[in-house]
Amino acid sequence: MVLPGLQVWRWILFACIHWLCVCQETPRPVYMVAIPAVIQAGSEAKLCASLLQPNETLVMTISLMADGQNKRLLHESSDQEFHRCFQFQAPHVKSDKVQNFKVEVRGATFLSTEERRVLIKPYSPMTFIQTDKPIYNPGQTGNVRASTPLVWLLRNRYNIVELEDVNQNQIGQWVNTTSSGNILQLSHPLNSEAPVGSYTIVVWIGEEKIYHNFKVEKYVLPKFEIKMNLTDKISVVQEEYEVKVCAKYTYGQPVPGKAGVKLCRPLVDNAVIPITIDERNPQGVPDYTPPCHEESIEMDQTGCASYLFNMAIFTKNAGEKLLRWIFYLIASCHPLRSPLIGSLVTLPFAPFQVSDTPQVEYPGYRVPYFNRGQHVLSLIQPAAPDSKPSSSLAIQKVAKPLACGQAVSITIRYAIVGETVPKGSVDVFYLVLDDRVTCSCVAVAEGVVTLKLAVVPEMAPVVQLLVYSMLPSETVIAHSMNFRTEKCFRNKVLVEFSPSTAVPGEENTLHLSAQPGSLCGLSAVDQSVGIMEPGTRLDADKIFDLLPVKEATYIPYELEDPVACLRVRPRRSIMPFPYGTSEEINDPYAVFQTLGLKLATNLDIRVPSCLSYQGNQYYRSYGEMSLPTLILIARIAYSHMARPGSAGPRLEMATVRTFFPETWFWDLVEVGESGSADVPLTVPDTITTWETEVFCLAPSGFGLAPLVELTVFQPFFLELTLPYSVIRGEHFELKATVFNYLSKCIMVSVTPALSSDYTLTPLRDVQDSCLCANGRKTFSWTMAPSVLGVLNVSVSAAAVQSHTACDNGVVNVPERGRIDTVTRSLLVKAEGTEKTHTYNWLLCPTGESLTEVVELQLPQNVVDGSDRISLSVLGDILGRALNNLDGLLQMPYGCGEQNMALLSPNIYILEYLRNTKQLTPAILDKATKFLTGGYQRQLNYKNADGAYSTFGQGLGNTWLTAFVLRSFGKAQSFIYVDPATMAQSKTWLEGQQGKHGCFRILGKLLNNRMKGGVTDEVTLTAYITASMLELNMSVSDPVVDHSLSCLKNSTSDLSNTYATALLAYTFTLAGDMETRARLLQHLNTISFQEGGLLHWSQSSSETSPSLEVEISSYVVLASLSAPSRSTSDLGYASRIVRWLVRQQNAYGGFSSTQDTVVALQALALYSTRVFSRGGASTVTVRSPSGEQCLFHVNQSNKLLYQERALQDTEGKYSVEVKGSACASVQVVLHYNIPTPTRSTTLSIQVTPDVDCNSKSLRPRVTLKRFTWHSI
Repeated sequence: MVLPGLQVWRWILFACIHWLCVCQETPRPVYMVAIPAVIQAGSEAKLCASLLQPNETLVMTISLMADGQNKRLLHESSDQEFHRCFQFQAPHVKSDKVQNFKVEVRGATFLSTEERRVLIKPYSPMTFIQTDKPIYNPGQTGNVRASTPLVWLLRNRYNIVELEDVNQNQIGQWVNTTSSGNILQLSHPLNSEAPVGSYTIVVWIGEEKIYHNFKVEKYVLPKFEIKMNLTDKISVVQEEYEVKVCAKYTYGQPVPGKAGVKLCRPLVDNAVIPITIDERNPQGVPDYTPPCHEESIEMDQTGCASYLFNMAIFTKNAGEKLLRWIFYLIASCHPLRSPLIGSLVTLPFAPFQVSDTPQVEYPGYRVPYFNRGQHVLSLIQPAAPDSKPSSSLAIQKVAKPLACGQAVSITIRYAIVGETVPKGSVDVFYLVLDDRVTCSCVAVAEGVVTLKLAVVPEMAPVVQLLVYSMLPSETVIAHSMNFRTEKCFRNKVLVEFSPSTAVPGEENTLHLSAQPGSLCGLSAVDQSVGIMEPGTRLDADKIFDLLPVKEATYIPYELEDPVACLRVRPRRSIMPFPYGTSEEINDPYAVFQTLGLKLATNLDIRVPSCLSYQGNQYYRSYGEMSLPTLILIARIAYSHMARPGSAGPRLEMATVRTFFPETWFWDLVEVGESGSADVPLTVPDTITTWETEVFCLAPSGFGLAPLVELTVFQPFFLELTLPYSVIRGEHFELKATVFNYLSKCIMVSVTPALSSDYTLTPLRDVQDSCLCANGRKTFSWTMAPSVLGVLNVSVSAAAVQSHTACDNGVVNVPERGRIDTVTRSLLVKAEGTEKTHTYNWLLCPTGESLTEVVELQLPQNVVDGSDRISLSVLGDILGRALNNLDGLLQMPYGCGEQNMALLSPNIYILEYLRNTKQLTPAILDKATKFLTGGYQRQLNYKNADGAYSTFGQGLGNTWLTAFVLRSFGKAQSFIYVDPATMAQSKTWLEGQQGKHGCFRILGKLLNNRMKGGVTDEVTLTAYITASMLELNMSVSDPVVDHSLSCLKNSTSDLSNTYATALLAYTFTLAGDMETRARLLQHLNTISFQEGGLLHWSQSSSETSPSLEVEISSYVVLASLSAPSRSTSDLGYASRIVRWLVRQQNAYGGFSSTQDTVVALQALALYSTRVFSRGGASTVTVRSPSGEQCLFHVNQSNKLLYQERALQDTEGKYSVEVKGSACASVQVVLHYNIPTPTRSTTLSIQVTPDVDCNSKSLRPRVTLKRFTWHSI
């Protein structure tokens, strides 16, 4: 592998430049200098220079010029021809920099100067991330490796490594981690209740981030794999199409049973199908359905089944014009009498094409001829090869990728036409690895010359070969060709198991060989994991995909050099070509361009944009000129690796199998100076095939071992089938299947182990049973777990002596492997209804430590064993809400006001992060995704007049319209919001203002709790006025001024605490400090003060958690929104904030939409006012049993979600915070209570009614719905 950036120069370094030049006198000196258009910053770059037929001593000076500075790369004086390449140190730059590349050739009578633009480009390190598996169950441990495979880019420090869950919460963080031998290896245990979905590993290297995803799902591994054998193209005249489906267990044996195949031909995207509507089909039935054919076929003894599809079903179809020229094939397997979980395996097949009329890719350019009747396809050909129209060079193709470590012959055909060559021969020059120039003479006219090319790993994955020559007429001919190579590495890594096959539990050795001094990452994973998540293995393709440049294909647009109109003399040829395919390009300028090379020369080789001839200018079109380059870019090929097979098994007398990992080993192993290492291993108990992934890093480079498999097998074994989890008290069917791959019949006795943790009841008489060669038999019990947690289930199968004949033969007892005992684990969950209690603290120490104590107590009717407790710590008051933006309220967004719950909280959090300069691109992307979605959904509830209503129809709602207008206005700084939409809503809202300035209450809400305490015209007017002031409307605006007059008249009655708090905030925004002070003073007299905390309630007799949060939040907003604030204002607000934090739920939100929105607005404002970039604290949590947990909070991990499961669910917990940074601490207690026997909620029962005898293409289904509400 080569350094990124030098990919564009591979042809010079390794294979391949060939110079073909004429050995005769030329009328003037000629020079040619080639240099990459894009050069890696700081690299050892190369340029190649030629000087032809100097008639005096000439000095060639090559320089790089930038910012007024001139860096000389070459200063060469000669009176002889030369062809040489020179190394130079590319300048170091931090970002892309365009510089000028200048060539000057000077003599006593000769001077020529050419300048070209080149790009100096810094490339980032190429790092890959590897996990041991692509998918995990909750509770498993994920193993991670990060490595930089190129030795000159290796680094042993990674700034930050983060692990994000499905909600993009940071659940793991490693800062400034040092790797061992340039491979960083980490692990992280997943919570047993980890949410399912996609998780992301983020590795920071400087400012660059590298991502890797894996899944968390609740799954049981599949036991067999389906493969299809078919062609990927079908001819339109083909009458039949054969599909072969094979299924094999992961231990290599065929799967008996049935295979299902389904072939479909879909409709075109814009198909319009008429629909027939009648009495029997009031919903309508389409007049045409695209063809599909499905079959179920028996599999043979090899586990394979074939089927011939009649293609007339698909190609001679009445609606053929409506169908695409593509098919979809789905294969499935149903094992015979097998209870294996996932026994229905569906393998979607990529669409394959139907060969029909060829597409005319380039109209007007060599139009193909097609005869439908005989299906003859031909293409108009250029002139015959034996009548060359002009001089040319042509590199011959090589059919297969070039093999690493071998020398290959490359043939170059040449033809010299219309040239006078006095010597009658030309010299062919080759530039190879050591930059030596060799020469041989060949006859002029036409012929071939052969190049021997040694293929080395540094050339992979493609060798770009260039040949060109200058003819006596000063015409340059050129040709290029790309040759794919095997994807190989300098470090040859090989692994081998000894023995090559194994039985469960035996000792084995992994032999590892690599270059001396290598550090190798070893892993082996159950093949079943790869069946579930295919295409995730680390292979050569993934490594080479890291290369920023695999091959040069063009010159960036910004590097195009200007060219003037060319003055043309009579009888001068400048375009000795017509265009053909990419391999036929022989315009020298185009050839160099497609290799990413700049050519500085005094020859006229570039086809100009215009020609000047006898005083006239002629311009040309470039439409067809770029076709060859486009074709060249589009051609990409990949190589594949084959898998070696396995030998037969070895058996023991008896096996007890309890160890069934999905990852066998995951280790780092050093290879010493000998270049080899032996790793002792114990084979797991799983009957399966293990697949290895091994890569190594050494001073000489990276290496990746071919896939090696170890099949673990014994001819007589037992397989248990268990679900992922069950609920205690549920009954399920436990199945044990015995497999016999011995050559004779045996008598099998199956016995489950007795346990007090569960009860087993046979579904049928479980007794000894005959089992003949390649047979299997399933034994079943009804199982009822009685304990919670993970319990072990053990079943034994034994081959026993018997006088009963089996299949008319004597029963055989194997000498070894007579008994197989399997123990599997099963997760049992608690029954009942889950309850959650949350305890929150915001602790901000200022020198002295702060301590809080909470006593936990479970109810009397708690379900035994269901209680569990977790503790989480964050360094930011809004961190919990930020990490749960999509689950703050845990409510649907099915109507207008509910949808706002998804949109509004994001805005205040984003404003806070932006104001405190903590807003990262990842957080912005996460939050704006919700903002955009919420905005688009909310437009569905806008009436034609601009008002918003619950379901987007009917009377508009003034409160909801103000809520939406307020939110949209603040969202404008993060996402696009249509100004016309806001203006229309504002106009409608202003129209609802009465003559006294108050706004009218209009419209209904699905849930009036959504609008909090806004219940009359005063609170509605205050809410709308505050919304307008937040949108920066002036207090002198007639609408605002009129509404403030209405509100001021209402301040004489302060009996409504909610209205008083909202008015205090509104007059603060309006700048009326006198009214604000009077309202806050009254609020202070009626506040509830306890333990240094402060909050309000609507009245002493009326308590509502939602109203209490909303009122207290408005007081915080009023206290901190004034233009000038004192430290006492912050101290006063902090007492309220500490109370608010205690009311948060486990997701960072509160109990309803409006209190969550207002509270998060208040918390965001408070956090902005008190934000500090310094400080760190230590959080110590002590449990009732004396267990102690420590958490560290600092500026680098403020938003890291640190969580730990605790043991004691009852008793006193103490939380102590020491240091100088605030810590948000949360304790969440979960438990279950028995499900109520009588429901008090809405119940719905739906009964389907369908006529199965109907001959309609779409039978009608009637759904009968019964609803009731029991009280």
